[in-house]
Amino acid sequence: MLQDIKNSLRVSGTDLDTEIQDLIDAAKSDLILSGVHQDKVKDNDPLIKRAITVYCKANFGYDDPKIAERFEQSYTSLKHHLTLSGEYTVGDEE
Repeated sequence: MLQDIKNSLRVSGTDLDTEIQDLIDAAKSDLILSGVHQDKVKDNDPLIKRAITVYCKANFGYDDPKIAERFEQSYTSLKHHLTLSGEYTVGDEE
């Protein structure tokens, strides 16, 4: 996941890896706190991956606050849809 997020942020090298990993972890925690079941917060799920990517873009530190605001609105909307979906709010059956 880290490399995919770095690519989406157009970051190369490893200097910012810790900061980016912290954003990934924060995004996952935010989704869980918002009602997405922790079993569903998987790196290979396309909607979860997109939500994490947009969260990271919203919080990475763009110079133009309007860009960050658009990403934040996109993340909030996607998170809202995930939390309304029974597919993402119920744990896996074992």
